[in-house]
Amino acid sequence: MLKQKLADVFNEPGCEKNQAKSDKDRKKGCTVKGLTPGAAAGGCAFDGAKIALQPVVDAAHIVHGPIACEGNAWDNRHAASSGPELYRMGFTTDMSELDVIYGGEKKLWKAIKEVIAKYDPPAIFVYQTCVPALIGDDVIKVCATAAEKFGKPVIPVNAPGFAGSKNLGNKLAGETLLDYVIGTEEPDDARPTDINLIGEYNLVGELWQITPLFDELGIRIRAGITGDARYHDVACSHRAAVNMLLCGQAMMNVARKMEERWGIPYFEGSFYGIEDTSASLRTIARLCVQQGADADLIERTEALIAREEARCWERIRSFTPRLQGKKVLLYTGGHKSWSVISALQEMGMEVVKSSVRKATDSDKSKALELMDGDAEALVGAIPNPEMYRMLRAGEADIMLSGGRTQFVALKARTAWLDINQERNYAYAGYDGMVELVRQMDKAVNNPVWQRVRRPAPWDADFTGFDA
Repeated sequence: MLKQKLADVFNEPGCEKNQAKSDKDRKKGCTVKGLTPGAAAGGCAFDGAKIALQPVVDAAHIVHGPIACEGNAWDNRHAASSGPELYRMGFTTDMSELDVIYGGEKKLWKAIKEVIAKYDPPAIFVYQTCVPALIGDDVIKVCATAAEKFGKPVIPVNAPGFAGSKNLGNKLAGETLLDYVIGTEEPDDARPTDINLIGEYNLVGELWQITPLFDELGIRIRAGITGDARYHDVACSHRAAVNMLLCGQAMMNVARKMEERWGIPYFEGSFYGIEDTSASLRTIARLCVQQGADADLIERTEALIAREEARCWERIRSFTPRLQGKKVLLYTGGHKSWSVISALQEMGMEVVKSSVRKATDSDKSKALELMDGDAEALVGAIPNPEMYRMLRAGEADIMLSGGRTQFVALKARTAWLDINQERNYAYAGYDGMVELVRQMDKAVNNPVWQRVRRPAPWDADFTGFDA
């Protein structure tokens, strides 16, 4: 079944790059270099599946495998909840050497039974990892039997780490939702202003910066898939009127198949930056009207956008002179490779290079357009020595990246700001733009950089300390 699912995921009609390949190349998937067992590869398929599904906050998440798998994946992103906290409880079968010999199915059954008895969740996600997959544990059968026995959805997530990359795991998680969750319940309050946000995980509460805008317009988020999600809402998400796809690289398969099965139109957008936030709101309003919402929704949306844009520009005006012309090295990937460029340019900053790792062709074309067609400014992975050279030579005043590369910037005595999922600040929407400007100013204009770049007292060109 895993082979069939992988073949289906790799044959993605919604991806122009994928469809341009030959049948032979399409079967190989999108990963240029396979994962090396035992080596750090930036996340495996299990990790990607857990990242995508764990924000279903009222469900229990059981990792069937050695305890290290759960320890590595637990709470590794700041996906916030407005209520239930069960998703932050780590459950694992803690497979040992004896389980490898005798099998772990009975241990998994006992774990499911214990979780239901103690916590009574509305659903349980069971994650298949490498070890039980290699020894042949039938996780799908155990889950089906448990669901029938206990009268609760027990959902197998068949994404062992050796299947591929973290991005593939995101897609397999989406397939799990399509196979076992979405469409399994019917809401009694569907309306043409219901939307789903696909690929939104409510990192550090970013979803909550957007929700007030929708509330004012009378647009309801039927389900975040899966940010701050409730199992019942995801199960009913097939009755939404519009799907917004925030990261096509992760869950395009979900948006496309929901359009095929239930006729829900989708578009890819972003809530990073003033222009992109406004464009996304306009598109949602237009599609909702096409689905039967009142025509005045478009007018009310324009009024809200005009007010919020003016308010946002007023709040960031004082920072503009301090950031104007500063150079940025953007080392991230996916949809952030273009959406963050837009936000930075609105501040008057110059993006000297942007990484397009894990980015779709659509992401790359948008980034290229924002960079005025400068293809050399779009790069893949940058080796640490080259990154250090760029920063040390002053080619950038600040680097925006994830935590794994922060020490390159710090060693080069250059400002750094976390833009990836581990960050502590929310940058979505109009309020998020203001926060991003504030944090950029604090980072790049911190007086510590002038001090650490001065020659040391024992250097020949030392001229004495400032008064």
